Amino acid sequence: MSLILLFGALIALIAFGFPVLLSIGITALGGIVFAENLTPALLPQKIFAMLDSFSLLALPYFILAGELMARGGLSKKLVQFAETVVGHLRGGLGHASVVSSMIFAGVSGSSTADTSAIGSILIPSMKERGYKPGFAAALVAVAGTIGAIIPPSMTMIVYGSMTGVSIGGLFLGGIIPGVTIGLGLMLVIYLYSLAPGFPELRETTGRFSLIVAIKALRLVFLALLAPIIIIGGILTGIFTATEAGVVAVVYSFIVAMFVYRIIRWRDLPHILVDAAVTSAMVVGIIGVAGALGWLLSYLDFNDAIMALVSRVSGGRMVVFISLLGMMLVLGMLLESLAVMIILVPVVTAVATKFGFDPIHVGILVTMVTQIGATTPPVAVLLFVATSIAGTTYDQTVKYCWAFILCELVVLALVLFIPALSTWIPRTFM
Repeated sequence: MSLILLFGALIALIAFGFPVLLSIGITALGGIVFAENLTPALLPQKIFAMLDSFSLLALPYFILAGELMARGGLSKKLVQFAETVVGHLRGGLGHASVVSSMIFAGVSGSSTADTSAIGSILIPSMKERGYKPGFAAALVAVAGTIGAIIPPSMTMIVYGSMTGVSIGGLFLGGIIPGVTIGLGLMLVIYLYSLAPGFPELRETTGRFSLIVAIKALRLVFLALLAPIIIIGGILTGIFTATEAGVVAVVYSFIVAMFVYRIIRWRDLPHILVDAAVTSAMVVGIIGVAGALGWLLSYLDFNDAIMALVSRVSGGRMVVFISLLGMMLVLGMLLESLAVMIILVPVVTAVATKFGFDPIHVGILVTMVTQIGATTPPVAVLLFVATSIAGTTYDQTVKYCWAFILCELVVLALVLFIPALSTWIPRTFM
C-alpha cells in the first residue's frame, strides 16, 4: 500500500501542475517522513550520495558546450547545410529538421536542447511554407530525441555513472540506433508526402547541387569535428568521458568566439547563466530522483518489480520486453531521467540475470526513456515544440503517433538485433 500511495502522490502532484523536480522531491520527503525508522535528514544525504559521482561532472560541461555552439550560430549553419543536402527531396524542410537534429545531437547531448535549438529555426520556416503547425511541432519534438541517442548523451552519462558501464562504449553504441531513427523519420515524412492531405510536403527547395553542398559543409566543418574529437579522445585514452566535457567546452568556445565570431565577450555572462540554470535543473532532478529511488528500494519496490517480472511466462526476451514496457509507461508520466534512475537498479538486475549485454541494455533504456518523453500525456518535448509552433497541444498530439511508431519499430530492431548497438563498441574498444 505504501508504494501505491507514493506513486499516487507523485502523479497527483504532477497532474496539479507542480514542477517535476518539486513533485519528486516532495514525494521523496513525504515518503521518508511517514516511513518507519527514517528521518528527514536522509533526504539531503541521499541526494548528495546520488550526485557524488565523478562521471556526472561531465553534465554541466556538455550543457555549456551546447549553449556555446547554439548561441554561436551553429544551429542556423546546420539548418542551412541540411537544406542543401536534403532540401531537394519531398518534404525538404521536414527532412532538414531531422538531419539537423542528427548533427546537432553530436554537440548538445540533450533532447530538450536539440528540440529547442532546431525547432526555433525550422518550425517558423515550415509554417511559412504551409506546413501544419501541429505536424511541424510533432516532427521536431520526436526528431529531438536523437539528441540523447547519438553521442555525446547526457542520459548515457547518467546511466554509465549509475551502473559502471563504459560511457565511451555507450556513446559508440548509440550511433547506429540514432542514425536509424533519423532515416526512419525521413521515411515517415516521405509517406506523409504521398497522402492527399499534405500538398505542402510535395514542394522542394530546388535541385541538389554538390558545389553548394560543399560550400555549406565548409561552414559547419569545424562544428562537425566536435563529436569526432570527443569520441576519438575517449577511445584513444587521451581523456575520460568526464574530461571530454571540458574539451568540448574549450573547443566550442574557440569555434564560436574566434572562428564564427558571433559570440562576443559581453554574451558570455548570459550563456554561463543559462547553462547554470539548465545544469541546476538537470542535476536537481537527478538528485531528488536518486533519493526517491533509494526510498523505493527501502520499501522493497525493486523486489516487488522482480517478483512481478518473474511471474511473466515466456523466455528472457518476454521478461525484458515487459520491463521495457513498464519503463515506457512510467516515461509517459514522469521525466525521463527520473524514470531511468528509479528503474535502472531493477533493469540491471534483470539484465544480469538473463545475460544481456550491458551496453545493449543501456542503449535500450536510453531509447525507451526518450520515446516516453514524446508520448502523451506528459511529453516534455511535445510541450517544448508546441510552444515554439504557437499551436495547441492537441494538434501536436494528433500528428505525433506516426513518428512515435517509427521509434518503436527502431526500438524493436535494436532489441532483437543487439549488434545494432554493440557492433561498433566491440569493434573499436
